[in-house]
Amino acid sequence: MPSIESPDPSEIARPTSSRRDPGWLRDRLDDWLPATVGGPATITRLEIASANGMSSETIVLDAQWSGSAHELVVRVAPLPQSDPVFPTYDLDRQFRIIEHVAATTGAAVPPLYWSEPDPEPLGAPFFVMGRIDGLVPPDVMPYTFGSWLTEADDDQRRTLTETTIATVAMIHSAPVPKESLDLPCPGETPLAAHVRRLREFYTWSSAGRAGSPLIERGFDWAMAHLPDESDPVLTWGDARIGNVIYRDFTPTAVLDWEMAAYGPRELDVAWLIFLHRFFQDLTEMAGMPGLPDFLARDDVAATYTRVSGHELRDLDFYLTYAALIHAVVMFRIQSRAIHFGQAEQPDDTDDMIMHRATLEAMLAGTYWENVR
Repeated sequence: MPSIESPDPSEIARPTSSRRDPGWLRDRLDDWLPATVGGPATITRLEIASANGMSSETIVLDAQWSGSAHELVVRVAPLPQSDPVFPTYDLDRQFRIIEHVAATTGAAVPPLYWSEPDPEPLGAPFFVMGRIDGLVPPDVMPYTFGSWLTEADDDQRRTLTETTIATVAMIHSAPVPKESLDLPCPGETPLAAHVRRLREFYTWSSAGRAGSPLIERGFDWAMAHLPDESDPVLTWGDARIGNVIYRDFTPTAVLDWEMAAYGPRELDVAWLIFLHRFFQDLTEMAGMPGLPDFLARDDVAATYTRVSGHELRDLDFYLTYAALIHAVVMFRIQSRAIHFGQAEQPDDTDDMIMHRATLEAMLAGTYWENVR
C-alpha cells in the first residue's frame, strides 16, 4: 500500500492535498511502465499536480522509452480515506468515452496511452494520457475575478465562446457509446433517468445528516416540469470552460468526463451557461464587474443552433436543473468539509448551497429578469 502522510482530517478533506507519496508512486510506476511498453523505460520526472481536484488525483510524468521522450499525465482514482465527493470512480469508463470521442469526432481531446483498471499497481485504477500545453480558466479564484480571460479583448473571448460551443456540438455528434453509459430503465426517458441518478447521489450524500429542503423542493419541481425531450446524445456532463485547455482561445483538450451521460443535448448547453453565471454572480456580489456579457444565455443558444443545426428546447427547465445539479454537488462538498472540521454545520442546511438565492429565484421563475 502507498505511504500515507499523517491522517489529519483537515488535510484529507482539502481538495488539493495528495494522499499518495511521490516516492512510492515513482517506485510503482518504475515497475509498471516497462512491463506496459514491453521494454526498458525510464521516468525522468514525477510530480503531483498542485491543481488536484476531488474527482481524481493528477500526476505529471516525464518518461523515456524506445528512444523517445513522452510527456504524460496520470489520472488516478482518489483513495477511500480522502472521503471522495462521488461514491464511485470508473476511470476505465472515462478512458473508453474519450477514446470513442477521439475516434468518431473532431473534438479536441488529449492523446490516450493506457487504461489500468487493476488497482494493484497504484492502489486504485488509473489511466495515462499525453500532456497538452495551454491555458485553463481558473476556478480558484474564479476566472471572472481577474484572469487571462478578463484581460482578453472581446474578439478573443468571442473566439473562445464559438470554438467551445462548436466542440460541445461535435461531442454531441458522436455515435452514442451505449455500452459505456448508464441507460434508462424500461419505460423511463433519458432525462428522467438523469434526475433519478442525481436523486440517488443526493440520498447517498445526505445519509446520516439533515437534508436540504431546497434541494428536495428542486427535485419535486424537476419531476413536475419534465419537458418533452430532444433526441438523446452523448453528453460531456461537465461542460464548462474550466475543463478545457485553450491555446489561442481555441480548445486543445477537453478534460473531466466523469459526469458523461446519455441524455438531451440541452444538459450540456445549460451547464455551460449556468456555471459561468455561478461565477459571475459571485463576482458581482464581491463588487467586481466580472464578465457580464460572456457566455450569455441567448448568445450561447443561438451559436449552438448555428453550428449544430439543432434548435434548443425548454432552456428555462435545463438551466434550473443545472442549478439543482450544482446544488447537490455543493451540498456534498460542504457535508464533507463539515465532517472533516473545515466548516461548521449551519442552522439552516440550505445555507450549505453557495448559490441558494440563485436556485430559489430560478424555481420561482424570477432569476433571469434580474440578469443584466
